Amino acid sequence: MSQQEFETLVIQDQKPVLRVMLNRPKLANAMNLTMVNELMSVMEKVEQENYRVLIISGGNGNFCAGGDIKDMQSAGADKQALIELNRAFGHLITKADHLPCAVICALEGAVLGGGFGLACVSDLAIALEKTQFGLPETSLGIIPAQIAPFVVKRIGLTQTRRLALFGNRIKAQEAMNLGLIHQVVENNEQLEEAVSKAVKLALKCAPQASQVTKTLIHSVDKQDLESLLDQAAIDFADAVMGEGREGGAAFMQKRLPAWADVAAKSEKTAKETTS
Repeated sequence: MSQQEFETLVIQDQKPVLRVMLNRPKLANAMNLTMVNELMSVMEKVEQENYRVLIISGGNGNFCAGGDIKDMQSAGADKQALIELNRAFGHLITKADHLPCAVICALEGAVLGGGFGLACVSDLAIALEKTQFGLPETSLGIIPAQIAPFVVKRIGLTQTRRLALFGNRIKAQEAMNLGLIHQVVENNEQLEEAVSKAVKLALKCAPQASQVTKTLIHSVDKQDLESLLDQAAIDFADAVMGEGREGGAAFMQKRLPAWADVAAKSEKTAKETTS
């Protein structure tokens, strides 16, 4: 994946890990349609080429301040254009939610609106303690149209109502108490250390087992429990007969399984190359 392909993103491709940094610094990385389309392109590549980890961060001290108001205003009275603009972000956040890889959000500065929504569909969200979270849409006369369902799933109905209907900002510790994020750190060095540790942990897990587990988790509440558990039993048997053979053998032989060993060697090579 070439950096020249992107106008609003900075890409670090170290397969099986891909890092994407939102890069519209003058607008606190607010999302316009170009950024949405570029992020969708990145996520399609991640899915098609079996990346193991996607890290999403923001440049210049902010994660994302939400949607670009200029984009919305430029659509003017064109209702269909506004519908398509908003729905494009909905497709993006749904794609991010269902990516088969581990999705890590490294958060700082402003995490508002659409940025808040992206945090809600991460598998791991880590934030600097001074990070500001909020849903300011109603204070601007608009609504959190595409992200509201994901926010409710993440933090529950009552807390979503409080944040969406009053537009108040909260800091990282409260966001963690609500279940929006998983970890709070004091500075950027600790943030990078936490992300690196999380990547190492993700790469120790078997790729197919991780994908199937994520699908299983997403299936909860979408089908009746007995059908879900029937399918889970089939998936379990497939796992034991597949990656589970290598995982079990590695456990008994007190060694790394093949997928973790490959990841460890890749990390060692990367360190030697940069040193």
